[in-house]
Amino acid sequence: MTGEFILRLFVAALLGGFIGLDREYRAKEAGYRTHLLVSLGSALMMIVSQYGFTEVIEKIDIARYDPARVAAQVVTGIGFIGAGTIILQRQVVRGLTTAAGIWATAGIGLAVGAGMYVLGIVTAVLTLVGLELLPYLLKDFSMKSSLVEFQTHKEETLHKLSKLFNSKNFVVVSYQMEEKNKEGEIVYVVSMLIKSKKSTTEGGIMALFTPYDDVIVTRIE
Repeated sequence: MTGEFILRLFVAALLGGFIGLDREYRAKEAGYRTHLLVSLGSALMMIVSQYGFTEVIEKIDIARYDPARVAAQVVTGIGFIGAGTIILQRQVVRGLTTAAGIWATAGIGLAVGAGMYVLGIVTAVLTLVGLELLPYLLKDFSMKSSLVEFQTHKEETLHKLSKLFNSKNFVVVSYQMEEKNKEGEIVYVVSMLIKSKKSTTEGGIMALFTPYDDVIVTRIE
């Protein structure tokens, strides 16, 4: 029976990861890691709910004592803790994967507490694979968010950079431009939130501005 349970966990992680890859490709906030963890954690909690308390149910009066109710409250409570790790910072949602990881970890704790040690260990390994190994293997596919701020006094440069950052290698999530008067000259101050491949470093983004002498980059993070 344990082999069947492990197969369920693998399939859940695989299907959740596939859905997450589509979201990652479309530069959405919840990518393959978040989807994988949610699917994996849900599968584990379902298994624990169905089979984790069989021995207890056989020994006691289930009408008076239902251990599954305690597990259900753990899932609900952990949801609030996970929500507390999600923040919106400069129009970038951060903490989704951490929240999903906390939720999956709660499932691991429930499994071990129910005596399902092998399933808890397998889920922990799959969780680490999703968090550490997959980002390394899919670094050319995954997307990350970056905040870029720069200023220039040439409107022509704005058009060129706008075309550059709207290429296939980047996705412009938000674009804000403000005109300021500095010593009698109009200066365009731009703040962009972009998504790029995780293999693209801050130095790589900075290099895009090198051909433009009139551009002053004030922030890349």
